[in-house]
Amino acid sequence: MNYLDSPDSIKEYRGKLDQPVDTRFGIVVSRYYKTIADQLLDGCLEVLREHKVDKVDVAWVPGAYELPMGALHMMDHQSYDALIALGAIIRGKTYHFELISQACIRGLSRLSEQSGVYVSLGVITTDNVQQAQVRSAPGPNNKGREAGLAALEMHGLFREFHHETSRFDP
Repeated sequence: MNYLDSPDSIKEYRGKLDQPVDTRFGIVVSRYYKTIADQLLDGCLEVLREHKVDKVDVAWVPGAYELPMGALHMMDHQSYDALIALGAIIRGKTYHFELISQACIRGLSRLSEQSGVYVSLGVITTDNVQQAQVRSAPGPNNKGREAGLAALEMHGLFREFHHETSRFDP
């Protein structure tokens, strides 16, 4: 028998976007390509406000390479329900783009896995400034907004799991 044939044996979890009072999110932003970063941050803050996140800390770092370390120190300084990393990495004429992209994304992923705090990736990687401007423009397709929505949903999902008995409880 296929387990899908028996709906009683399936429990589904979905993260709700609306947050409880006292939810605290941290946002770490690369100021390199500041105009783009500002638009990503605006989109992210807009969606957090829409979903009643009332405590948000924002830390600025020089570039995308510094995002993982900035996020780590934010976690050391304060307890967050989720972190959001925002910035832009735009391809140049050298291999530098790939190195920075890989270091940034691996560092943020590792930090999320090791800390247990979800780190949402709102770092856009594009071939040129025009593509970055499109992805950071105000509106529903703003990648900062999407990163905020992902953080809200993942935090909501984690809350659902925490309502269940942990597999680590004796």
